[in-house]
Amino acid sequence: MALRGDKVTLAHGGGGRAMRDLIEEVFTSVFEPESMEDQARLMSGALTEPGARLALTTDSFVVDPVEFPGGDIGKIAICGTVNDLAVGGATPLWLSAAFIIEEGTEIALLKRIVATMKVEAEKAGVKIVTGDTKVVGRGSADKVFVTTTGVGVIPPGRDLRAEAVQPGDVAIVNGVLGDHGAAILAARGDMALSTDIQSDCAGLGHLMAAVAAACPGLRCARDATRGGLASALNEIAESADVAVEIEETALPLRTEVKGMCEILGLDPLYLANEGTLVLFVPEEEAEAALAAMRSVPEGQGAVVIGRAKPKGQGPLVTMRTLFGGARIVDMLVGEQLPRIC
Repeated sequence: MALRGDKVTLAHGGGGRAMRDLIEEVFTSVFEPESMEDQARLMSGALTEPGARLALTTDSFVVDPVEFPGGDIGKIAICGTVNDLAVGGATPLWLSAAFIIEEGTEIALLKRIVATMKVEAEKAGVKIVTGDTKVVGRGSADKVFVTTTGVGVIPPGRDLRAEAVQPGDVAIVNGVLGDHGAAILAARGDMALSTDIQSDCAGLGHLMAAVAAACPGLRCARDATRGGLASALNEIAESADVAVEIEETALPLRTEVKGMCEILGLDPLYLANEGTLVLFVPEEEAEAALAAMRSVPEGQGAVVIGRAKPKGQGPLVTMRTLFGGARIVDMLVGEQLPRIC
């Protein structure tokens, strides 16, 4: 290969031969875009169906550490962008990926990240079609930051939005809560914690497609990333002008996550997730939604956790506790753990 050395240098960001060698060996040899032009040329056939709409999302990823149990920054970049499209009802199709690389970063690390991105893109059925690289001096970044932009298509007649949630609708999550936040916290090594918890990072496009096909009354969905389940529920309740009540006994939490939270004084409802969503469906479609979610690997732990209620004068989201009382579940203030995704 043309690359010399095993670390990224400022020359790799200079626009010359070194930069081209880096791009060709690390990125385009894996992603295999159709051309090396400065833009991707997308197929317009995806929009031939009358009433179809384009969906566009963008996100930046600065997770620390960049590799952790269950994934790395590349996996989060693909899954996070795919999920942002999917929970809005879109079929993800194309992604761009831009990299800010710190001088001195190991090229082997970049290759591992890019290989993960290719695997996750193939799982999700999306194509990485264009991108960019920049190299900055030591201390100006932390190894590598990734920004991804995703384009998808929303089929005719599908209109998922939080405002559609009505009293009586059922809230469902697809799996365990807090695994990503717990895995990142343990991976940083600051607390000398020993655990086998892995991030739940996963693409949810296939799960959302299954639910949408089985539940014509599907109201909305949110991926419970930063701010966790609590923040996602508060956003939905505020937009829909309803209250939401969840059941503590119904929440799917690993014993290890609950134990870590008890030791550190954290609340698992606010821990970040990267492969967990909450959605609302009419009560009569709840069983169909659960069956559809459980038919795909990412949804095998799907459970009903609560329901929407008429809004009163009290808090937007409450939780009925193990002891029969009620606890306010407010929006997260500040951040429990920075650099989580």
